[in-house]
Amino acid sequence: MTQKTTPPITDTAWDAFAAAHADGNILQSSAWARFKRQWGWDVRRLLWPTPASPRAGAQVLVKRMPLGFSMLYVPRGPLVATDDAEALHAIFAALHTLARAERALVLTIEPPWVMSREEAAAILQPYGFRPGVADVQPRATILLDLRPSLDDILAQMKQKWRYNIRLSARKGVRVREGGEDDFPIYDALMRETGARDGFGVRPLAYYRDAWRAFQPDQSRLFIAEYEGEPLAALLAFRFGRVGYYLYGASSSRERNRMPNHALQWAAIQWAKAGGCEWYDFWGIPPDAPDDGNVETWKEGGLWGVYRFKHGFGGQVVKYPGAFDAVYNRTAYWLYRRMRGRE
Repeated sequence: MTQKTTPPITDTAWDAFAAAHADGNILQSSAWARFKRQWGWDVRRLLWPTPASPRAGAQVLVKRMPLGFSMLYVPRGPLVATDDAEALHAIFAALHTLARAERALVLTIEPPWVMSREEAAAILQPYGFRPGVADVQPRATILLDLRPSLDDILAQMKQKWRYNIRLSARKGVRVREGGEDDFPIYDALMRETGARDGFGVRPLAYYRDAWRAFQPDQSRLFIAEYEGEPLAALLAFRFGRVGYYLYGASSSRERNRMPNHALQWAAIQWAKAGGCEWYDFWGIPPDAPDDGNVETWKEGGLWGVYRFKHGFGGQVVKYPGAFDAVYNRTAYWLYRRMRGRE
């Protein structure tokens, strides 16, 4: 197994592997690693059997803890085929070796496999993993197929969503690409959104640094305006064959002009123009119906944003969530109690 230090795995080599892998995703990209380094994480990489011809890999985030301990996290990874027994054994053996070398209390993985939690548990239990304390990333999402024409993508949306996209233009909403100087606008909109919807928000620098890490070609800040007034904003990203909607914010003003519909359509077009085959809406309720046919809409949680995302079409995709390998049972017990109170 090749680790970060002997020899180093370059960003170019890593991205070539991750972007080409069937389960490759933005959280396993080198740009995401650059971003997370700025926010207190170290990064380690593993490739097996060699960097020149890898069959499995993992980009691991390392959070330093007091007394020389650490916590390890593999977001949407490792990247390994579940039907490749040799690669599974090798990558998990390497992850455990790395975790012990880093004096990890716990190693959390969130496999990118599209399967149930029970199916994933059957695969992971022999390698020392148990269902995790809490998910870090959303366990379910909507993927929109970008391979058809733009007209066909519009046609498969709900009629009201097509109407709202066109209505926003008729009502004077204009979407522009923002730059670094526009992040105070994004920050103000995000703080208004958080206050309105009752959730905490990150500092301005967090969103700006995420955007910067993927510049110049793989990130965009889209701002929807009416007569020069910002109404909503969206941060979109590209990696490999997928475009991603990771962060969004909106004002309570002029909502009848449908600025959020206009933003999503701009991001979808940008992703498709950049060669993406899928657009990931990033986060819906884990108990959303697998077929996307909702008979009764619930309240709270991600159900509000799901109603909005659902109208753009696409298919529901579900992941198994977080799994933990524990190296210090006492510390893990305290960790579980702490997370249980959040």
